[in-house]
Amino acid sequence: MKRLTLAVAIACVGWAQQTEHRQDTVDRAHRPILQPSEDRKKALSALTAEAAGKSAGKAEVVRPVNYIDEHVFGRMKRDRVPHAPLASDTEFARRVWLDATGRIPEAAELRAFLGSTDAAKREKLIDRLVDSPGFIDRWTYYFEDLFRAGGRMGAGLNLFHYWVREWLRLDRPYNEVASDMLTGGGKSSFSVPAGLYFQRDFVKAKDDPEEPGALDLVNIPDTVDEFTVTYSKVFLGINMACISCHDGKGHLEKVNLFLVGKKREDFYRQAGFFGRTRQIMNWENGYQANTEYTVDDEAPGYDTKAESIVRVPRMGGASDPRFILSGEEPAPGKHHRDELARILTSHVQFRRTFANRIWAELMGFGIVEPVDDFDLARYDRKNPPPAPWTIQPSNPELLDALAEDFRVSNHSFRKLVKRIMKSSAYQLSSRFDGEWKEDYAAYYARKFIRPLSAAELHDAIALATARPPSYSSGDQKVPMLQQMADPGKAPGDVKGFMKVFGQSNRDDMPKKVPLSAMQAMVLMQTKVVSDRVLALSNSRVEQLVKANATDEQLVSELYFATLSRAPLTEEKRVAMAAIAKDRRRGAENLQWALINSPEFVFNY
Repeated sequence: MKRLTLAVAIACVGWAQQTEHRQDTVDRAHRPILQPSEDRKKALSALTAEAAGKSAGKAEVVRPVNYIDEHVFGRMKRDRVPHAPLASDTEFARRVWLDATGRIPEAAELRAFLGSTDAAKREKLIDRLVDSPGFIDRWTYYFEDLFRAGGRMGAGLNLFHYWVREWLRLDRPYNEVASDMLTGGGKSSFSVPAGLYFQRDFVKAKDDPEEPGALDLVNIPDTVDEFTVTYSKVFLGINMACISCHDGKGHLEKVNLFLVGKKREDFYRQAGFFGRTRQIMNWENGYQANTEYTVDDEAPGYDTKAESIVRVPRMGGASDPRFILSGEEPAPGKHHRDELARILTSHVQFRRTFANRIWAELMGFGIVEPVDDFDLARYDRKNPPPAPWTIQPSNPELLDALAEDFRVSNHSFRKLVKRIMKSSAYQLSSRFDGEWKEDYAAYYARKFIRPLSAAELHDAIALATARPPSYSSGDQKVPMLQQMADPGKAPGDVKGFMKVFGQSNRDDMPKKVPLSAMQAMVLMQTKVVSDRVLALSNSRVEQLVKANATDEQLVSELYFATLSRAPLTEEKRVAMAAIAKDRRRGAENLQWALINSPEFVFNY
């Protein structure tokens, strides 16, 4: 109860001085996203408007840094939409540390940045963080969620984890990465890590083989269908699940105008690029061997009348490969999957999709939302869709510019991240002066608050308390959850914590989960927090309590280590009063309260 009382006191002081909202601000800020919502833009706009509050003054004229700013601020100027001021160094620093590395800054590093007078210090910090090992940890975890690198990869999971880390470390062109994932073959778990992406979508046909070589254990057409839906979502941002079962006409008129014009046969022909590809379950001594598969290209072709386990019956039709977005067919005599990789990665939609995903991750929501549900019939402003449809992307010119920049940079992921982070649009404050209107959200007129991911929150707690765990990842021990190849192998209390905060099971596509009262209750009670704030095991609280430091220094250090800022005057007074009564218990309760504050749980 003492901890909860202190938490309320700290929260009320912080909100009162920073935003001048009533004491129910936090509750009202959460309310718009307590229930699931398909409109992430609307939810984050409402949350940010409530939780971030007003800026200290009117926005100054923001200097455009690159083409992103020309598109963002040019559109706002044209439509007379006001925008937030640039974020303070303190607001910017925590944001960029979390976005680049998934970690909160160390207090000493943060103080060094804040104390620097170098006019280029933000740009230099971005370069340093994006080129750091933490960047590889954070984005390996992101891509493994996206590629669903979980138990269905079997014994090959550690190999896939190492492969993702390596192409991120080398900043290998992303079109080459995607090509590898579309063309990999061989024994998946031992020699071809990229082949595991196709292997994980296997559809098991039966438990025991009847054919020689166990060739009948996998339903190949269903497996190809599943993978076609998978890679189309991830690499093209298009959800073809519906047309894998039926024509679009008569089904998708209120969902996706582009897919209304597509037939199931169009899907067959897209799936036909994998028509010659097989997955053979390796069967030894009556058992499957280590969830191991061999991928080869010895199948006769995609059978449009084959029996299906997971879809409505196939009714036949053409299956010769044809790319669904352009109608292009593989060149004569060329390997079909090689041709798919060439055609897909050279199409503008491949670049749009990736740029939109990363923009959404860094800016809160995509220029097209949902990010894996583009409607290409509603994309072009020059050829607008019929009423009552509207243009889907909020700023198609910006997205096309990002896609072109991605192409020119040889599909460099790091350059794309740096370009976005160095823009003034990214560096706007989440606070906004004046009346916020929902229509402003599509202009990115402020930076939008986002909840930390489950892994980010876990690692932030470990760093704030100086109590990093030791988790097994392959044959290594790692101190951060975002360094694990398989978060499903974390201890039980951690897995429960992660599930509540939305960690993907890596069987389904990752999605952003709404905030909930359950999350708040878990954060208050979980041992992931309560054990780490104790003055034990060389925790940060124990180090500070034992150090020859004043109460004021102790409070300041806990604020910097936990919230990445100095305490406000009234916050300091409340905290020091608690510590004066009992230095150890007061310090434990203070850090617990700070971790349970919205300022810790959100990235502003």
